[in-house]
Amino acid sequence: MHTEEKKVNVVILAAGAGKRMHSMLPKVLHEIAGRSLLQHVVDRGRSLMPDKICIVIGHGAAQVKHSMLAEDVNWILQDQQLGTGHALLQALPQLDANGVTLVLYGDVPLISQGTLQKLMTVSAGKYCSLLTAVFDNPFGYGRIIRDFETGEVAAIVEQKDATVDQQKICEINTGIMMIPNVRLHSWLPEISNNNSQREYYLTDIIALAVRDGVEVKTIQADNYWEVLGVNSKTQLAKLERIYQENYSRELMEKGVRLMDPERIDVRGDLNCGSDVSIDINCIFEGTVTLGNSVQIGAHCVLRNVRVASGVIIQPFCMIEDAEIEEACKIGPYARIRPGTKLASQVHIGNFVEVKNSQIGPYSKANHLSYIGDSTIGQHVNIGAGTITCNYDGVNKYRTVIEDDVFIGSDTQLIAPVKIARGSTIGAGSTITKETPENQLTLSRSKQVSIANWRRPEKKK
Repeated sequence: MHTEEKKVNVVILAAGAGKRMHSMLPKVLHEIAGRSLLQHVVDRGRSLMPDKICIVIGHGAAQVKHSMLAEDVNWILQDQQLGTGHALLQALPQLDANGVTLVLYGDVPLISQGTLQKLMTVSAGKYCSLLTAVFDNPFGYGRIIRDFETGEVAAIVEQKDATVDQQKICEINTGIMMIPNVRLHSWLPEISNNNSQREYYLTDIIALAVRDGVEVKTIQADNYWEVLGVNSKTQLAKLERIYQENYSRELMEKGVRLMDPERIDVRGDLNCGSDVSIDINCIFEGTVTLGNSVQIGAHCVLRNVRVASGVIIQPFCMIEDAEIEEACKIGPYARIRPGTKLASQVHIGNFVEVKNSQIGPYSKANHLSYIGDSTIGQHVNIGAGTITCNYDGVNKYRTVIEDDVFIGSDTQLIAPVKIARGSTIGAGSTITKETPENQLTLSRSKQVSIANWRRPEKKK
């Protein structure tokens, strides 16, 4: 959205240390829903399709910059953190002369695209537009001072500089604003640090705008939580829950059945078809796609997974970087690891682990098995306790099991090995060579019974 053909610049202030987080990690790199606070703000800025995005960094600058390898971001270093006005001053050379600048904050992650678009609209490329909010308890926030007669914004006073009467004002400054760049070039150098914090406040430009006859327009956010910042782990947890509650509401409005909307965490993107059911305490990370009529049992973790229609995932399963085709049944207590693809109507049962393997239609491994680096055909039965021995301590090798194979319980398949079509492997076998088609293959040592043998006894 470009206002009157003026170039739109987004400047994100992200230089603060965040001492109240009590962490070695820069504040803006703490996460909500699996993404850093800063990433949330950058994504929101990108949604406005600006001409330029600038991020002002300071504390932990190298770490912050390394966290986001983005070609569309201009990084600006604020060597000394001397206030928000000083931070924006560092970005001034990067701002287009004929443009407007939207100021965002790297620790205010839930601001919505709709609210920012309204702010841009009222700015119209020539006014100062300011996002305000009304809080019952405004302590800690800068107060909006309005002209008594006209009701227009006259100034912003920070909490520590406010008089007793000014502290009673409930309309607060969120810090998010849009300003014509031509005004920034003249106002920013005028800001002083004559205040209790000895900092250069960006909010002081509002008084300069009033002085110069530039109208200051205000709007309020659609939701109070959009303007909440993060300064402590308590606030981080609060915003995490707000995010998850909003995401849960959106899922249910699209037809997803959540057994308890307060007990689900989406740390990425969850895309659901119709008639999807999700039980309690499930976690979805990265990009997860669930087809129609998928059922997810309680306490499951899915990460970067595509699940086709009709799949049932029983409780306590972990599935990551995998593809699950139609009508599969998985779990309970199954682990599907990266590189796995299950064809339609595959059954993976309790305490079965599958890694980097492709399993054909109608095949099943119902209990207590490890399937790694394997290619398995259709209508294959993997008996309990089967292990594909794929690793020799240095290299990984592949096991190939063709169609219509029956693997007996407690079998070890020593890769690289091929189990031919129609083979039956007797229980308790260790298979090291390719088997012939449609034959029984087994390897067992001779069973021996020793007469008059006695168990050893502990000496008294």
